[in-house]
Amino acid sequence: MNTEFTAVIKQEGDWWIGWVGEIPGINCQEHTHEELIESLRVTLKEAIEFN
Repeated sequence: MNTEFTAVIKQEGDWWIGWVGEIPGINCQEHTHEELIESLRVTLKEAIEFN
């Protein structure tokens, strides 16, 4: 079963920030868009495995 999640991504100055709307606490901040996407994926995976 594949579940889809929505990532909200914004650029604030030199930083990219993002969070997953469906799961509180999944927030990341990185210097590039690509790093942010990977960070969100890893953090989401860890949160799902933890719960």
